[in-house]
Amino acid sequence: MTVRRELTDAIDRWRVLTLYQRFERLVLLALSGLIIVVVLAALWNLLLRVLSLALSDTLDPTRYEVFQAVFGAIFTVMIALEFKRSILVSVERSETVFQVRTVILISLLAILRKFIILDLQTTEAMKVLALSAAVLTLGAAYWAVRDQDIRLERVRRDGRTGHTPQAQAGIDDR
Repeated sequence: MTVRRELTDAIDRWRVLTLYQRFERLVLLALSGLIIVVVLAALWNLLLRVLSLALSDTLDPTRYEVFQAVFGAIFTVMIALEFKRSILVSVERSETVFQVRTVILISLLAILRKFIILDLQTTEAMKVLALSAAVLTLGAAYWAVRDQDIRLERVRRDGRTGHTPQAQAGIDDR
Protein backbone atom coordinates (compact mmCIF):
# COMPACT_ATOMS: atom_id res chain seq x y z
CA MET A 1 0.00 0.00 0.00
CA THR A 2 1.34 3.41 -0.90
CA VAL A 3 1.90 6.17 1.62
CA ARG A 4 -0.70 8.32 -0.14
CA ARG A 5 -3.31 5.55 0.16
CA GLU A 6 -2.50 5.00 3.84
CA LEU A 7 -2.85 8.72 4.51
CA THR A 8 -6.19 8.84 2.68
CA ASP A 9 -7.44 5.84 4.67
CA ALA A 10 -6.32 7.45 7.94
CA ILE A 11 -8.14 10.69 7.07
CA ASP A 12 -11.29 8.74 6.19
CA ARG A 13 -11.15 6.88 9.53
CA TRP A 14 -10.56 10.17 11.38
CA ARG A 15 -13.67 11.76 9.83
CA VAL A 16 -16.04 9.13 11.22
CA LEU A 17 -14.72 9.38 14.77
CA THR A 18 -16.67 11.18 17.46
CA LEU A 19 -15.10 14.11 19.27
CA TYR A 20 -14.24 11.92 22.26
CA GLN A 21 -12.75 9.20 20.06
CA ARG A 22 -10.57 11.83 18.39
CA PHE A 23 -9.49 13.01 21.85
CA GLU A 24 -8.57 9.44 22.83
CA ARG A 25 -6.59 8.99 19.62
CA LEU A 26 -4.65 12.21 20.24
CA VAL A 27 -3.89 11.13 23.82
CA LEU A 28 -2.70 7.71 22.60
CA LEU A 29 -0.51 9.35 19.97
CA ALA A 30 0.95 11.73 22.59
CA LEU A 31 1.64 8.76 24.89
CA SER A 32 3.23 6.97 21.98
CA GLY A 33 5.53 9.91 21.35
CA LEU A 34 6.51 10.08 25.02
CA ILE A 35 7.25 6.37 25.09
CA ILE A 36 9.49 6.80 22.05
CA VAL A 37 11.46 9.36 24.06
CA VAL A 38 11.67 6.94 27.01
CA VAL A 39 12.81 4.08 24.74
CA LEU A 40 15.48 6.25 23.15
CA ALA A 41 16.70 7.44 26.57
CA ALA A 42 16.76 3.85 27.91
CA LEU A 43 18.57 2.66 24.79
CA TRP A 44 21.11 5.48 25.10
CA ASN A 45 21.63 4.59 28.77
CA LEU A 46 22.12 0.92 27.83
CA LEU A 47 24.59 1.83 25.10
CA LEU A 48 26.61 4.03 27.47
CA ARG A 49 26.60 1.34 30.15
CA VAL A 50 27.81 -1.37 27.77
CA LEU A 51 30.43 0.91 26.21
CA SER A 52 31.75 1.98 29.61
CA LEU A 53 31.97 -1.65 30.70
CA ALA A 54 33.67 -2.65 27.45
CA LEU A 55 36.16 0.22 27.55
CA SER A 56 37.08 -0.46 31.16
CA ASP A 57 37.55 -4.20 30.44
CA THR A 58 34.88 -5.10 32.99
CA LEU A 59 32.32 -6.41 30.46
CA ASP A 60 32.22 -9.88 31.94
CA PRO A 61 28.68 -11.28 31.78
CA THR A 62 29.63 -14.01 34.24
CA ARG A 63 29.97 -11.38 36.97
CA TYR A 64 26.56 -11.02 38.56
CA GLU A 65 26.78 -7.23 38.93
CA VAL A 66 27.49 -6.79 35.22
CA PHE A 67 24.71 -9.22 34.33
CA GLN A 68 22.28 -7.30 36.55
CA ALA A 69 23.18 -3.93 35.09
CA VAL A 70 23.13 -4.92 31.42
CA PHE A 71 20.11 -7.20 31.41
CA GLY A 72 18.13 -4.91 33.71
CA ALA A 73 18.64 -2.12 31.17
CA ILE A 74 17.75 -4.45 28.28
CA PHE A 75 14.51 -5.44 30.01
CA THR A 76 13.68 -1.77 30.57
CA VAL A 77 13.90 -1.17 26.81
CA MET A 78 11.85 -4.32 26.09
CA ILE A 79 9.10 -3.29 28.52
CA ALA A 80 8.88 0.17 27.00
CA LEU A 81 8.78 -1.29 23.48
CA GLU A 82 6.04 -3.75 24.41
CA PHE A 83 4.03 -0.93 25.97
CA LYS A 84 4.52 1.17 22.83
CA ARG A 85 3.40 -1.74 20.64
CA SER A 86 0.25 -2.20 22.72
CA ILE A 87 -0.64 1.46 22.18
CA LEU A 88 -0.06 1.15 18.43
CA VAL A 89 -2.20 -1.99 18.24
CA SER A 90 -4.93 -0.17 20.15
CA VAL A 91 -4.84 2.73 17.68
CA GLU A 92 -4.72 0.45 14.61
CA ARG A 93 -7.66 -1.64 15.76
CA SER A 94 -9.65 1.47 16.73
CA GLU A 95 -9.93 0.09 20.24
CA THR A 96 -9.74 2.22 23.32
CA VAL A 97 -9.33 -0.70 25.70
CA PHE A 98 -5.96 -2.37 25.89
CA GLN A 99 -5.76 -6.10 25.54
CA VAL A 100 -5.68 -7.65 29.02
CA ARG A 101 -3.19 -10.18 27.74
CA THR A 102 -0.77 -7.39 26.80
CA VAL A 103 -1.08 -5.71 30.20
CA ILE A 104 -0.38 -9.05 31.92
CA LEU A 105 2.61 -9.65 29.65
CA ILE A 106 4.06 -6.22 30.44
CA SER A 107 3.55 -6.89 34.15
CA LEU A 108 5.33 -10.22 33.85
CA LEU A 109 8.23 -8.56 32.05
CA ALA A 110 8.50 -5.94 34.80
CA ILE A 111 8.58 -8.61 37.52
CA LEU A 112 11.11 -10.67 35.59
CA ARG A 113 13.27 -7.55 35.31
CA LYS A 114 12.98 -7.16 39.07
CA PHE A 115 14.14 -10.76 39.54
CA ILE A 116 17.15 -10.15 37.30
CA ILE A 117 18.32 -7.03 39.14
CA LEU A 118 17.49 -8.43 42.57
CA ASP A 119 20.46 -8.92 44.86
CA LEU A 120 19.69 -12.23 46.54
CA GLN A 121 22.31 -11.62 49.23
CA THR A 122 20.43 -8.63 50.66
CA THR A 123 16.81 -9.36 49.69
CA GLU A 124 14.39 -10.70 52.26
CA ALA A 125 12.87 -14.11 51.62
CA MET A 126 9.33 -12.69 51.91
CA LYS A 127 10.02 -10.29 49.05
CA VAL A 128 11.21 -13.14 46.83
CA LEU A 129 8.15 -15.16 47.85
CA ALA A 130 5.83 -12.23 47.07
CA LEU A 131 7.41 -11.70 43.65
CA SER A 132 7.18 -15.43 42.94
CA ALA A 133 3.51 -15.46 43.90
CA ALA A 134 2.92 -12.48 41.61
CA VAL A 135 4.58 -14.30 38.70
CA LEU A 136 2.49 -17.43 39.30
CA THR A 137 -0.72 -15.40 39.60
CA LEU A 138 0.00 -13.38 36.47
CA GLY A 139 0.96 -16.56 34.63
CA ALA A 140 -2.34 -18.18 35.59
CA ALA A 141 -4.24 -15.03 34.55
CA TYR A 142 -2.37 -14.96 31.23
CA TRP A 143 -3.22 -18.61 30.61
CA ALA A 144 -6.90 -18.03 31.47
CA VAL A 145 -7.20 -14.97 29.23
CA ARG A 146 -5.37 -16.70 26.39
CA ASP A 147 -7.61 -19.74 26.76
CA GLN A 148 -10.72 -17.56 26.71
CA ASP A 149 -9.46 -15.67 23.64
CA ILE A 150 -8.87 -18.98 21.85
CA ARG A 151 -12.41 -20.13 22.69
CA LEU A 152 -13.93 -16.82 21.53
CA GLU A 153 -11.97 -16.95 18.29
CA ARG A 154 -13.15 -20.52 17.73
CA VAL A 155 -16.78 -19.42 18.25
CA ARG A 156 -16.33 -16.49 15.84
CA ARG A 157 -14.72 -18.74 13.25
CA ASP A 158 -17.38 -21.44 13.61
CA GLY A 159 -20.14 -18.83 13.45
CA ARG A 160 -18.75 -17.47 10.16
CA THR A 161 -18.53 -20.92 8.56
CA GLY A 162 -22.01 -21.91 9.67
CA HIS A 163 -20.75 -24.60 12.02
CA THR A 164 -21.72 -24.39 15.66
CA PRO A 165 -19.76 -26.13 18.38
CA GLN A 166 -22.86 -28.28 19.01
CA ALA A 167 -23.02 -29.34 15.36
CA GLN A 168 -19.33 -30.18 15.35
CA ALA A 169 -19.77 -32.28 18.46
CA GLY A 170 -22.73 -34.08 16.87
CA ILE A 171 -25.30 -32.65 19.30
CA ASP A 172 -28.82 -32.38 17.90
CA ASP A 173 -30.79 -29.23 18.87
CA ARG A 174 -34.22 -30.91 18.53
